[in-house]
Amino acid sequence: MTVIHPKLQAVTERIIERSRPGRTAYLHRIRALQARGKVERSQLGCSNLAHGYAAMPATVKIEMLRDATPNLGIISAYNDMVSAHQPFKFFPDWIKDEVGKHGATAQVAAGVPAMCDGITQGHEGMELSLFSRDVIAMSTAIGLSHQMFDGAMFFGVCDKIVPGLLMGALSCGHLPGIFIPAGPMESGIANKEKARTRQLFAEGKVGREALLASEMASYHSPGTCTFYGTANSNQMMMEFMGLHLPGSSFFHPNSPMREALTRYAAAHMAQSVRNGSIKPIGEMLSEKNFINALIGLMATGGSTNHTMHLVAMARTAGIVLNWDDFDDISAIIPLLIRVYPNGQADVNHFAAAGGLPFVIRELRDAGLLHDDADTVMGRGMKAYTQEPFLSENGLLWKDAPAESGDENVLRKRDNPFSPDGGLRLMRGNIGRSVVKVSSMRPESFVIEAPAIVFDNQKEVLAAFERGELERDFICVVRFQGARANGMPELHKLTPPLGILQDRGFKVALVTDGRMSGASGKVPAAIHMSPEALMGGNIGKIRTGDLLRFNAQTGELNALVDETEWNSREIPQPDLSRNHYGIGRELFGGFRAQTSSAETGAMSFGGGFG
Repeated sequence: MTVIHPKLQAVTERIIERSRPGRTAYLHRIRALQARGKVERSQLGCSNLAHGYAAMPATVKIEMLRDATPNLGIISAYNDMVSAHQPFKFFPDWIKDEVGKHGATAQVAAGVPAMCDGITQGHEGMELSLFSRDVIAMSTAIGLSHQMFDGAMFFGVCDKIVPGLLMGALSCGHLPGIFIPAGPMESGIANKEKARTRQLFAEGKVGREALLASEMASYHSPGTCTFYGTANSNQMMMEFMGLHLPGSSFFHPNSPMREALTRYAAAHMAQSVRNGSIKPIGEMLSEKNFINALIGLMATGGSTNHTMHLVAMARTAGIVLNWDDFDDISAIIPLLIRVYPNGQADVNHFAAAGGLPFVIRELRDAGLLHDDADTVMGRGMKAYTQEPFLSENGLLWKDAPAESGDENVLRKRDNPFSPDGGLRLMRGNIGRSVVKVSSMRPESFVIEAPAIVFDNQKEVLAAFERGELERDFICVVRFQGARANGMPELHKLTPPLGILQDRGFKVALVTDGRMSGASGKVPAAIHMSPEALMGGNIGKIRTGDLLRFNAQTGELNALVDETEWNSREIPQPDLSRNHYGIGRELFGGFRAQTSSAETGAMSFGGGFG
């Protein structure tokens, strides 16, 4: 048996001890629900049950009337506008057919919203994006609140959807659950070509027609976007946490393999619930499962959004993670893949080279993964070192390849792209933030330059177009946190700041907003906590202040006289324009009570660790 890395063991023990009060209280709550009986719907009265059975076919009703027949709830993020979620249209019929062969029934318990950050990017709807995660969590809980179910299956792929689904699932953590992915779209044009066209458009060298043609050649079919942003990081984490079937994340939608995996997951769930071999999801996911997800995030250079989402998911299970944990684990985990924006390949190339089973095996063999975590396949991560194949007798799993199919995309642990995971904690007199260093240029790690302060990204774009940013500077964009305006992503800053960087200027970004899984090219200290509207010192920075940004040491400071710094007051901005229109007025309560980015930017009240 491989010995666990001593620093990983130390961090794990620290998290377990820190989480003990919240985790104990959470387990007590879900165990009280488990104690009421194995079949949850047996607690309901006849009238209640009649409502729950009414729409089902007669043959299914007969099965549902038998207490020994498990009834599985389906929570789906299907819609046919978001490419990643369109394939879920077909899943309920496959699942109902399959579980019927294994002595179970299934019902679609709820649909949850699934918005696309790619569509809302730079517009008002993006200010609803982060809080859609909490809406999804609540919608999931509402679907399961009918207490008709003995287990649940969750369909989701993209940015806020998977975290929201898991948070909702954990609120009903007395039920077993499995997550079922839909897969990425097939590869389109090269990521380098896409990025080049975006930059040419930002410089005014090509028109909108050329830009749209480029984007449509990239985002062109059902499935998730193929770059390694938050959506594909979600899928990675579900495998590292043991919530997917092994190796199931990156097969294309509408393919024989995708249908086979979906049916297998349904059959596995039905059988596991019937024979009691699967733990309730709240019991199954311990501190070690969440730490495994964190390890996967570092080994693959995943989305910075998960410095919030992973924290929020864990807290829903009474487990307390913080950014010191991210920083310490990043320091010992080698970066084993390079996928855009950290490289030029996409997730399809990564999967073809060996994919997640290869990565999990490398980490497991090195003692850099908890191999005693429970999963939907049972105890341990051995099953997740294998990938599925179609055969005449159905699915079978084989060991991941011994060697990478392409060392420009995927490497073994003894020859990593970087000895660490590429995520750093930044701290100093401005606050605490994170920076993704896995795709930064070596010369951009240390920048000392004057600040130019903005209150929104439109001001930055306007200054760029006026030619006012042709210099070394640190771009400070404040009042972009969850309390201020829902913490929208600031992707529109990447092209102009990237252009200035390419022109030879030293530039960096400091913000209490988000940059998501596409951050990296421009040095960016993001998710600054506390945010300006919560009294964070980012609100004290003035244009002209000298800032020191050192991503090597994790130092981020305003080089301002301490007496003057302490005496400064944070301005009170007019944010009214961010609080109305496109539904934003409905989210005033979310904005008013959200927690800091480091504590998950959660809008829920008490009850979590």
